[in-house]
Amino acid sequence: MLETIEKLLFLQNRDLKIIRLKNELAHVEPERQNLKARAATAQLGLEAAKLRGKQIESERKKLELDVDAPKQLIEKYSVQQFQTKKNDEFKALAHEIEMCKKTILTLEDQELELMEQAEAAQKEAAAATLKSNETKKTVDAQIIDLAAREESLCKELTEVESSRDELATAIDVSTRARYERLLKHRGENVVVGVQHGVCGGCHMKLPTQVLVTCQAEQGIVTCINCGRILYYTRDMSLAVAE
Repeated sequence: MLETIEKLLFLQNRDLKIIRLKNELAHVEPERQNLKARAATAQLGLEAAKLRGKQIESERKKLELDVDAPKQLIEKYSVQQFQTKKNDEFKALAHEIEMCKKTILTLEDQELELMEQAEAAQKEAAAATLKSNETKKTVDAQIIDLAAREESLCKELTEVESSRDELATAIDVSTRARYERLLKHRGENVVVGVQHGVCGGCHMKLPTQVLVTCQAEQGIVTCINCGRILYYTRDMSLAVAE
């Protein structure tokens, strides 16, 4: 194998690693935001449960105040009953008192229902509190791990990029430029082997002359179809697969 090809393969290995590391780093921030959103959702659930409890308590207190009005009317009508001497007025007041009592019963039934709802809301708030606390604890730990992973990836990327620069300078300028143009336009594997008479990149059949030239290892050979840089090793077969 040509020495230049060997250098290009080492360089390509570094570039593939750089691409992988950058891809992993690109996913760190979205993952961090997803974790924060998860914690925020749990917190919103807790706040909603607490708000529901407060609303129910507010409605219950309002009913207590609403009950006071018919109670006061009952006292008023009772006094008027005591004072009146007319049978019709007495009966009318008795009817009003009965209506007030029915109103009170209705309000008290509503209050009992709200008390049951308040009890359920308290249980819901307790469960939401537990979930929010557990979620926050888990998310905080995962964010710490994520930050450590991010730091490790950044460190590794810096080291690989430094190593990559050293390898790149060992390759002649024109060959390196051709390689980097291919890397920019083709992405990832641009130095590929020849197997069964086809390019290892685009998998198109190669002319016999290209295969012979590649096998001779006299210089840089490129695929006539995709432009990738080709190489051949003795463990590869040049025979076209049937």
